[in-house]
Amino acid sequence: MIQWWQILLLTLYAAYQILDELGPYSSAGQAVFAGLIAGLVMGDLKTGLYIGGMMQLTVLGVGTFGGASRIDANSGTVLATAFAVSQGMDPEQAIGLIAVPVAALMVYTDILGRFANTFWGHRCDADVEKMDWKAYNRHFLLGGVSWSLSRALPVFLALAFGGDVVASITAALNGDLAWIGKGLTVAGGALPAVGFAILLRYLPVKKHVAFLLLGFGITALFGTAFANIGTLGGDVAALGAAAGLDGVPSGAYNTLSMLTIAVIGLAISLIYYNNNQARSAVAAVAQDGDDDDEL
Repeated sequence: MIQWWQILLLTLYAAYQILDELGPYSSAGQAVFAGLIAGLVMGDLKTGLYIGGMMQLTVLGVGTFGGASRIDANSGTVLATAFAVSQGMDPEQAIGLIAVPVAALMVYTDILGRFANTFWGHRCDADVEKMDWKAYNRHFLLGGVSWSLSRALPVFLALAFGGDVVASITAALNGDLAWIGKGLTVAGGALPAVGFAILLRYLPVKKHVAFLLLGFGITALFGTAFANIGTLGGDVAALGAAAGLDGVPSGAYNTLSMLTIAVIGLAISLIYYNNNQARSAVAAVAQDGDDDDEL
């Protein structure tokens, strides 16, 4: 059951996040930040960060140009986190069932917000012609109302009246329709890969493949290290509690594949090779210029 104060805080955040994205841009309007806020409000930070991070990766390569609308991953993250925590849903299932569909549907409220905002835009134009700067400032600030309502109103209605619907769907997915629930879980886990694929489609990967390999290798390196820090701490505590007992920390730091080291070495070699090629090309051009001058 979602409490009234949780609905209020999440609605206020939904109203603010779009303004932050359009204005100061402090990153509070990103999906991972939405997961952080929703997780704190709902009392399950781990679930919030997981859903927010997965949605951030899902829309990693999604961008808009000019006045184009886009899916709202933030609102999807807020609702998915709230219902996942309150209804005991699997986070990956919540991503496939709630976060992605809601994010897609919010395109229509985004369009409505843009249409409504044109009214204030025309008022601002009229204020400029009359040089009424007080009215201009007022109408400019009121322009943010339509943006905020385009996010806050759907989130509020879903949180206030959608709990029973989500509870019924969750019960069905965990019961007779368990096969659909498993499918949604798999889909939710695969969506970040789609985001990466879209991003790589637009990035000049062939030109900078060395940096891609280097990033992959370093990520694997740190992933192995950080995954064993907790194990190392537990081992040290256990050794301290049982002083005099022979033993060593069991963190599997030696499990890092040699392939990872090879990938990092290959990436560095490629970067070194490309830099040398670039220097040689510059030197060749400079030499040709000197020969022309001598002639």
